[in-house]
Amino acid sequence: MKESAIEAKLGKMVRAQGGLYFKFVSPGNPGVPDRLVLLPGGRIVFVELKTELGRLAAIQKWQISEMQKRGADVRVLKGLDQVKAFVEGAVLR
Repeated sequence: MKESAIEAKLGKMVRAQGGLYFKFVSPGNPGVPDRLVLLPGGRIVFVELKTELGRLAAIQKWQISEMQKRGADVRVLKGLDQVKAFVEGAVLR
C-alpha cells in the first residue's frame, strides 16, 4: 500500500474517533514528522508515516530524537496495521 493511501486512512480513522489530523510542513527543517494528530483531551502526537518497508532517513532519525529529548510524543508508524493499532489502542481512549 502506498504511503498516500495509508495517510488517507490514518486521517479518516483519527477524525472518526474525535481527533484532528493535519499535514504539517516545516520549511527549512528537513526530516520533521509531517503529520500532526490532536487527540481528545488536548494531547498532540507527531507522526511519521512509512510503508511497511519504508525506512527513516538519517535526518528524520535525528529530528525525531531531538523532539523526543524535549518531551514530544513522536510516533513512526509503518504500514496500515501499525496505523490501526495506534488509532484503536489506548492512545485515543
